[in-house]
Amino acid sequence: MNNKIVFQGEMGAYSHIACVKKYPDMQHIPVQTFEDAFFQVKDGNAKYAMIPIDNSLAGRVADIHHLLPTSGLYIIDEFFLPIEHQLLGNSDASEETIKNVMSHRHALGQCRNIISELNLNQVVGADTAGSAKVISENRDLSTAVLASELAAEIYNLKIIRRNVEDENHNTTRFIILASEPDDAEPNKHPTITSIVFRVRNVPASLYKAMGGFATNNVNLIKLESYIVGGSFSAAQFYVDIDGHPHDENVRLALEELDFFSSELRILGVYNASEMRKKINKNDNYLK
Repeated sequence: MNNKIVFQGEMGAYSHIACVKKYPDMQHIPVQTFEDAFFQVKDGNAKYAMIPIDNSLAGRVADIHHLLPTSGLYIIDEFFLPIEHQLLGNSDASEETIKNVMSHRHALGQCRNIISELNLNQVVGADTAGSAKVISENRDLSTAVLASELAAEIYNLKIIRRNVEDENHNTTRFIILASEPDDAEPNKHPTITSIVFRVRNVPASLYKAMGGFATNNVNLIKLESYIVGGSFSAAQFYVDIDGHPHDENVRLALEELDFFSSELRILGVYNASEMRKKINKNDNYLK
């Protein structure tokens, strides 16, 4: 039985934490790139891939929207992870010894207050856990790192200051990918349907394609556009909608979308995370 889930990054990355929390009994496998993660699932070496797609502060993870349509994989679930950054250092480091801080550029941007308070020089690393690994290996007392508590445990670093993120609603949405679809059953739970499409190259095609959602009372949760194939005239769109394709209003909206599209693919039909209720209540919904 395949009991492996892959994630991009080093052990202790936030994607690793998402794997641990969502699938604690699976084997969590790090890989270097998103392409590697997709390949491992497509080739049957792993059952799932845990992939970040949005962050409430940093926005979309751009690479994913380009890779998903051609990956041959399907979204089978979603997971929301609150991001809590820790200021980490080697055992003898302290606020008095550190002069620099290393992390992923997004983490650095999300912790400006502590960086300013301690007057630290910023060093951009490949990722948070990778930066923790570097600091652990070189035993540098002058450089701290912004990473997770799990990274501190894995790389034997101490927490100099806890939860140093500027905003307490910093949340990343992950999607879980599999090689085969596993559609949610209709009429049992709130459902998300994820779609990619390209509209025909005719006037008002996008307006007409989107009109089907409005006229059929289908809620558009997310709409992203991006250029494909190096052409500024060919845009592809990623859409998340409330509802299941078996719902009458969703079925009619998809028929209208298909009529005005040159390509359309449903990436996944899956149960909406319970976290969406909390996020909506706090008005911090991931768009």
